[in-house]
Amino acid sequence: MTGLTPAAILRGLAVGVLVLAWAALAHFGSAGDGTSDFAAALACAPLVAIVIILLWRVSNPLWMIVGGLGVLGLVAWIWPTLRQNVALLYFIQHFGTNLALGILFGRTLLSGRQSLVTHFALLAHNGKISPAKERYTRSVTVAWTCFFFVMSSVSALLFFFAPAAIWSAFANLLSILLIILMFAVEHIVRLRVLPPEDQSSMADTIRGYRLSTRRRTEHR
Repeated sequence: MTGLTPAAILRGLAVGVLVLAWAALAHFGSAGDGTSDFAAALACAPLVAIVIILLWRVSNPLWMIVGGLGVLGLVAWIWPTLRQNVALLYFIQHFGTNLALGILFGRTLLSGRQSLVTHFALLAHNGKISPAKERYTRSVTVAWTCFFFVMSSVSALLFFFAPAAIWSAFANLLSILLIILMFAVEHIVRLRVLPPEDQSSMADTIRGYRLSTRRRTEHR
């Protein structure tokens, strides 16, 4: 398996820096330390970016224009409400993202379905993995499912029962560290549980995800 290229590493570092910068600014905004307009715009940025990406994949230019104008009009219409409920906006984003990811991973564990991490592993290894690796990747899918559901539950509890600054620190700062820790723990467990021939690099995981995304796009 080939490793990550220098260009891919640089892109990853750039994305990492942007994520950390966004997290720090989001923390100050959702804790009430920043201006409401800037905080609301920052909270909307990821959602708008997702909509732009989805519209970009639409082959019909008319739909792209109509969709883009519709999103801008909707944001302008509800902007007074958004700027007055910045903390709620960040909560919906954090809670909704973790809940959606938990459902995404969890639904692949239902009877008769292939777990999501197993699917990525098969794509990264040309459709062939050992029974041991298949069992392990299913266990990893279970672990990520539990992780995201716990994250969404803790987020809700802190938002409604703790000071805003504590919830913000958890949602915008600690969440990133917990995700990194989750990856690190999984990597250590993988090295201990699986034999060398079943080991996968980060490049393999990324390649599997990209292949999965590409195939979903091609089938639309």
